[in-house]
Amino acid sequence: MCANRLVSFSILLFVSGCAADSGVVDLGNDTYVISKQAATGFGGTGSIEGEALNEASEKCLRQDRAVEISEIVRSKPPYVLGNYPSVQIKFRCVEEDEK
Repeated sequence: MCANRLVSFSILLFVSGCAADSGVVDLGNDTYVISKQAATGFGGTGSIEGEALNEASEKCLRQDRAVEISEIVRSKPPYVLGNYPSVQIKFRCVEEDEK
């Protein structure tokens, strides 16, 4: 029983350590980028893309501005051997009338 718990804990630690998240990176001129990578090759880019878009929206809302997406780059399958689903979103925070 104890060995099963140890194996499960080790797998959980390994999987959780593989995800990557840059957070919001300021490129200047109200332009930002967010990069996210999934912890495994299972699934696609949908959930991490949604998370990144939410982070972008939150960043701009804190400035009382709207998010304007300028580029989304998604990784291409097959998701094997370290090529895990990833997404990079470049965006600006703009005044509502600039959109």
